[in-house]
Amino acid sequence: MKQKFTQIELAKKVGVARQTVNLIENDKYNPSLSLCISLSRVLKTDLNALFWEE
Repeated sequence: MKQKFTQIELAKKVGVARQTVNLIENDKYNPSLSLCISLSRVLKTDLNALFWEE
């Protein structure tokens, strides 16, 4: 799952602000299902791997 994107690059690819990506990374924002799906597609992973730690 290690994709090499900056927050700015990832934000542009999914259509949100860089600050939104930062908040998601720091567990301070709950993204919509649509945004979760966009993130998983761009990062080439599934939702479980992206949002739930094992």
